[in-house]
Amino acid sequence: PENEETQRRPESERSFQNSSNGRVDVDHVITRKMQLIAEAEQLKPAFMKEVDSHFTEFVNSLVAKSALLDSSSSASLFPVSSSEKELHKAKSLRAPPEHGKIFTARRSLLDELFEVSHIRTIYHMFIALLIVFILSTLLVDFIDEGRLVLGFDLLVFVFGKFPVVFCTWLCMFCTTVIVPYNLFVWWAQGYCSSSHRVTRSLFYGMLFMLFQTAGLGFGPTYIAVSYALPPASRFIVILEQVRLVMKAYSFIRENVPRVLSSVKDKSSTVPIPRISQYLYFLFAPTLIYRDNYPRNPTIRWGYVATKFAQVLGSLFYAYYIFVRLCIPQFRNSSQETFNLRGLVLCIFNSILPGVLILFLVFFAFLHCWLNAFAEMLRFADRMFYKDWWNSTSYANYYRTWNVVVHDWLYYYAYRDFLWFFGKKFKAAAMLSVFTISAAVHEYVLIICFGYFYPVLFCLFMCFGMVFNFILNDRRKGPIWNVIMWTSLFLGQGVIICLYSQEWYARQYCPMENPTFLDDLKPRSWSCHMKM
Repeated sequence: PENEETQRRPESERSFQNSSNGRVDVDHVITRKMQLIAEAEQLKPAFMKEVDSHFTEFVNSLVAKSALLDSSSSASLFPVSSSEKELHKAKSLRAPPEHGKIFTARRSLLDELFEVSHIRTIYHMFIALLIVFILSTLLVDFIDEGRLVLGFDLLVFVFGKFPVVFCTWLCMFCTTVIVPYNLFVWWAQGYCSSSHRVTRSLFYGMLFMLFQTAGLGFGPTYIAVSYALPPASRFIVILEQVRLVMKAYSFIRENVPRVLSSVKDKSSTVPIPRISQYLYFLFAPTLIYRDNYPRNPTIRWGYVATKFAQVLGSLFYAYYIFVRLCIPQFRNSSQETFNLRGLVLCIFNSILPGVLILFLVFFAFLHCWLNAFAEMLRFADRMFYKDWWNSTSYANYYRTWNVVVHDWLYYYAYRDFLWFFGKKFKAAAMLSVFTISAAVHEYVLIICFGYFYPVLFCLFMCFGMVFNFILNDRRKGPIWNVIMWTSLFLGQGVIICLYSQEWYARQYCPMENPTFLDDLKPRSWSCHMKM
C-alpha cells in the first residue's frame, strides 16, 4: 500500500523530496561504493589465485590429453609385439619412454607484461637511466676535453676483425648444414639392408663425433685464438660454435630413434627429414629438433625492427655501463696494492654494473634477439624464459632463466642419464648436468678472455650446487625470493670484480716471455703483491 501511495504522489512532490535528501543519498552512495571497492580489493588476490590455479590445471590437463593422444596414435600405427622378449628388444631400440617437449603457440612473457602500464613504466625508467649515462659521459668529456667526444673506441675494439668472424661463422654454418645431415641420411638409408648394423652405427657415430670435436670444436677455437680476436668477436664465434654443436646433436638424437623404430616395425619407408626442415631448425630459436613447429600466419616486420633496435640500444647501454661504472674503477684499482678492504669494496661497487649487465643480457638476447628471429621465421612458441624473477629457489631459477638451454640439458643430459642408469640416480644426473653447464660456461670465458680464471666455474659448482639443494622447490614465500636476489647480486659483483681485475692486471703487469701455461695462470694476485 505504501508503494502504491508513493506512486500516486505528484511528480513535483517526489522530485522535491529527492532534492531535499540529495546530499544524504549521494553520501550514502559514495560510502557504499567505497565499501564495495574495499571488499573487491580484499577478494581480488583470492580470486586471481583461484583463476590461476584453475587455468594451470586446465593447461596441464590439455597437455596431458595431447600427449596421450600422441601415444595412442603412435601405438595404433606401430603395434607392439606380445612376447616379453620382443617387448624388451623394442624398449632397447626406442627413445626414452617419456614424452619430449611439446611446442605450442604462446607469446613471450615480457610482451604480455609490457601491455600493463605499470610494467611498461619500469621499462621507461631503464631508458631514462640510459639517457642519464649518456648525458654524464658527454658532460664529463666536454669538461675534460673542452669539446663533445662522440667516439666509441671501446665498441670498435671489442667487435674488431669482423670479416674474420663472419667467414668463420659461415664455414661453421655450412659444414653444420652439410656434414650431420648427410651422415644421418647415409646411415639411415643403408641401415635397414645392412648385415652389420652395430658396426655401421658405430662407424657413422664416430664420424659424427669427430666432426663435433674437430670440425666444430677445435676449428673455431683455433681461429679465435690464432687470429687474436677481441673479446666480443670471440664471444660471437664461440657461442655460435656451442649453439651449432647442440643443434647438430639434437637433430641426430631425435631422428635416430625414429629410424630404429621404423626398422623394428618393418616399415616400408625410412623417416628422413627434408633438408629444408633441418635448415629451418638451424635458424629457429630452439635447441630441440622437430619436423614441424607451430607457426604464425604473418610476419610483423615492425615488431622485428623494434626488437633489433632494442638489441642495439642494449649494446650501447652496456657500453656506457662499462665506461662510467667499470673502467674508471678497475683501471685505478689494478695499480694498487692488494688488501681485503679494497677487495670487499670492489665487489660491492661491482654489484650495480653486474646486475645491469645481467638484465641487459636477458633482455637483449633471451627476449629481443630470439623474438626477432622467431617473428621472421613465424615461429609461434615464444617461451624462451619464464618468470625467473619470482623464483624462491635456485632450482626454479635454473629452470626458468633460460628455457631454451634448459630444455636441451633436461631432455638430452638429465633424462637420458636417468634412462641409461635408472631413476635412482637423480642426484648423480643433476650433478652431471651442473658439471656440463659449468664446464661449457667456463670454456666460453676462457677462450673469450684468453686466460684461465675459474671464478664462474667455482661459483657454479660450489655455491650454485649448494643453493640448488638448500633453496629447493619446497621454499616458498617472499623471504626466499629476497634471499635468491641477494645471492644473485653478490654473485654478479664477484664475477665482474674478479674478471675485470684479472683483465687489467694482464694489461698493466705483462710477463716477459710467457709460456702457454703462464698465459693461463691468473695474474691479478701476483700483480697486486708486486705493487
